[in-house]
Amino acid sequence: MSGMQGLPPAAAAFDAIAEGFDARFTPWLSVAAQRRAVRRVLARAFPPGARVIEIGGGTGEDALWLLERGREVLLTDASPAMVRLSGRKFAGRAGARTALCAAEDLAGLATRISLPLDGAFSNFAALNCVGDLRPFAAGLATLLREGAPAILVVFGRSCPGEWVTEMARGRPGEAFRRLGTGDRPARLGGRTFNVRYHGRRDIERAMAPWFRPDGRLGVGVFVPPSAAEPWISGHPRLLDAFERLDRVFAGPLARLGDHILYRFVRNGAEAR
Repeated sequence: MSGMQGLPPAAAAFDAIAEGFDARFTPWLSVAAQRRAVRRVLARAFPPGARVIEIGGGTGEDALWLLERGREVLLTDASPAMVRLSGRKFAGRAGARTALCAAEDLAGLATRISLPLDGAFSNFAALNCVGDLRPFAAGLATLLREGAPAILVVFGRSCPGEWVTEMARGRPGEAFRRLGTGDRPARLGGRTFNVRYHGRRDIERAMAPWFRPDGRLGVGVFVPPSAAEPWISGHPRLLDAFERLDRVFAGPLARLGDHILYRFVRNGAEAR
């Protein structure tokens, strides 16, 4: 408990659940399906040998996947426990680094690492724990070369899968919580913190002038959110059909995804 004193609320909450995080989420087939969709994009965006930073990397599952495929990854997270866990996974692997760093404080890494980096990504809504994305974008701009891709995966605001799941459970307040604006309360590990459901215009405005938008994809348009677990994991054939539909409709129906993957490219604007 004392080790969490002084941590931001979201970091303290994820610190509290870090040890059991993989055991809880890894077996869920909906999470695996959404992760596969994101990884297809990461593989295309970052060629072998690319030097990449992950923001809010948690226990390091995606970073490890990239490391095993010849990329170099610097994983950052605001939770000390998450950084320790990912560091244990990376032990002995070339090209792997970790850093305790909140998304809003990325500019502080500029004097601690070799620059510029070839790309950045943040998966599964780590940036929804950040109220104001502007300091994050400004800090990221100091780390990336011109032309570098930034792949940001955040919660979608209109998720029919969550509407259906939560209404079926008799929880209409949870079904439509993402439609709210401003900070919204969330709870993990017995700790309360704020999340914000960023809209497309908010994200693009925060990333300018250092990044230009390069499209978006829905992640979990038909594949249901984790709120449908563990039920959906008991129906793998249905989930497989949903995953095939997602491959077809991820672009046209991006706004309906459980998560939305935004692609940005670092432009030539001077970083502060």
